[in-house]
Amino acid sequence: MKKVLFLSFVALLLLSGSYAQLTRYVINFKDKGNNSFTLSNPGAFLSQRALDRRARYNITLDSADLPVSPSYIIQIKSIPNVTFLNTSKWLNSVTIKTSDAAAVSAISALPFVKSISGIASKPLQKGNDNEDKFENESTQAGPLPANRMDQITDDYYNYGAASFAEVNLHKAQFLHDIGLRGQGMQIAVIDAGFTNYATLKAFDSINANGQILDTWDFVSGNADVNDHAHGMECLSIIGANMPGQFIGKAPKADFYLYRSEDGATEYPIEEHNWACAAERADSAGADVISTSLGYTQFDDPSLNHTYTDMNGRTTMAAIAATIAARKGILVFAALGNDGNKPWHYLSTPADADSVLSVGAVNVSGVVGSFSSYGPASDGRVKPDVASVGVSALLQAPSNNIGYGSGTSFACPNMAGMGACLWQAFPEFNNIRIIKTIQKAGSISLTPDDRIGYGIPNMKTAFADLLTGFATSEVTINNCTATLNWTSKDVSSMKYQVERKIPSDTSFRKIGEMAPQPGSILAKHSYQFTDDLTNVANGIIEYRLKQIIDTSVSGLTSIYLKTASASLISDCSAVTENKIYIIPNPTSNGQAKLIVETLYPVANMPIAIYDMKGSLLIRMNSSKPEGRTVIDLPVSNLAKGKYLIKVMNGNKPIGTAGLLNL
Repeated sequence: MKKVLFLSFVALLLLSGSYAQLTRYVINFKDKGNNSFTLSNPGAFLSQRALDRRARYNITLDSADLPVSPSYIIQIKSIPNVTFLNTSKWLNSVTIKTSDAAAVSAISALPFVKSISGIASKPLQKGNDNEDKFENESTQAGPLPANRMDQITDDYYNYGAASFAEVNLHKAQFLHDIGLRGQGMQIAVIDAGFTNYATLKAFDSINANGQILDTWDFVSGNADVNDHAHGMECLSIIGANMPGQFIGKAPKADFYLYRSEDGATEYPIEEHNWACAAERADSAGADVISTSLGYTQFDDPSLNHTYTDMNGRTTMAAIAATIAARKGILVFAALGNDGNKPWHYLSTPADADSVLSVGAVNVSGVVGSFSSYGPASDGRVKPDVASVGVSALLQAPSNNIGYGSGTSFACPNMAGMGACLWQAFPEFNNIRIIKTIQKAGSISLTPDDRIGYGIPNMKTAFADLLTGFATSEVTINNCTATLNWTSKDVSSMKYQVERKIPSDTSFRKIGEMAPQPGSILAKHSYQFTDDLTNVANGIIEYRLKQIIDTSVSGLTSIYLKTASASLISDCSAVTENKIYIIPNPTSNGQAKLIVETLYPVANMPIAIYDMKGSLLIRMNSSKPEGRTVIDLPVSNLAKGKYLIKVMNGNKPIGTAGLLNL
């Protein structure tokens, strides 16, 4: 993962002596005036998929969605000796290249220009520490590490021992086994390039299936992203599909491949490129961004960030990442590889508040010494979580399967699993997914500055979301309870129904139900009926246990929401003719007459008398054998005592007194 310092979006003041050195500039605009685009016609600048995401999560269109004013761009391009580079609508800025001081002055004088700041130049040196920016993440072709766990379960994917060790650390094979493999999810990978992604063997499936949706190089301004192997390696961690050798974490997802990073230099312009790439991903409709880039220090030390800048609000990268999250995108960012260096803190955009930043551990859960330290400079927990980034399995440029170490590789590991988790519950927004992943961390109650909330258990995260999604309700009629519920399941799961009646001190299992057929997680609704004969009146509670993993080694169950209802009649077995009223006395204008007979009654007059014997109300009814509940019209009665008489034709069944308060 790369180190880079961010030039504050607000300003780096131009110094006359810097013109000879700085040849690329960011121009910040005051507004988006004179704009031919309007929020009333968003289809002109956002795809339908991007609009659908906003609608699904109640995200309001705002000025950040509007493109930069075309008239401003035309005027910038008209100035001599200016090469136009990229446009960021979120930052309301553009980048240009020029060595002409007069051009810089002319731009600065335009009335709609807020500021123009030097942002990059030709290389001054090879990094502040005289090292390659990706040196700490150099990769090796096999042989693979020998301490990998053997695959011991019968999973959907034949992972091979090396892939299984990584996925098993998070129990993420559970997601794959219930059909969550990234289908329908769109992931933007923003990186330094994707060398030979169209021909290397790890990508044969995603290429054959047309899973690469778009490519763009924001450094060179074209669609060719074959500039560096780093992004290709990260992509393989998500999308590889080589049975028995190497399985990615979301191999069925679709991908956008965007190059924002210039591997030969380190300047703040790359943060601006990153913002442009994230905007393109948003406009296309991406669900997830995985980025293994980070910025702290630059080739020109005068542009360097400080630790104070790592507050999630200062750098261009953090500002853009935050806006991406506000647009509903789930953003994953590598934390940084400076844990054993003088700068040992996190980098940006991993510092952004709504970004899930990822530190590196090995397959045993031991943190890598290189993995940067949190927290964010304002005290927020960072990293958020950790994943495998020490000897992580990946596609090597040599077309062999190898391994590498760096938080760059921990990030796509987590992003792929996060995409599969979100695939299960698109009803929840990106922030809920982040909080669920944090909660599922191995040290979620005591987060630290090395692995944050810990190593997430994806089965636990799934269970938490399922509990929040499922609904249940119960109704009772004539001593029969009907329990209805909605959940998500596959046929290998199972439901158990538990009940607690007034005489019980705890819940007891009363039935089971198998899910509907299907091997891919889907939403289903169910109904269970319960005979309440011999149950006394009172509150009846039902609790649903959903067994989401029925295997012996991974047995896991969760309780869905408890449903309850009031049994107003005594449903003990009918052994004699009997009538009674509940509640009695009544004070809310509602009362029910319960009539119990050993035989059906075809003609059952019901009469209500006052205590003087005057007939006030007469009702005609009937009933089957057993117990019947009848609503009494007591709301029209004055306060006082009454007598209710029930007949079988001309023969009395019984009488009951009623006190109406």
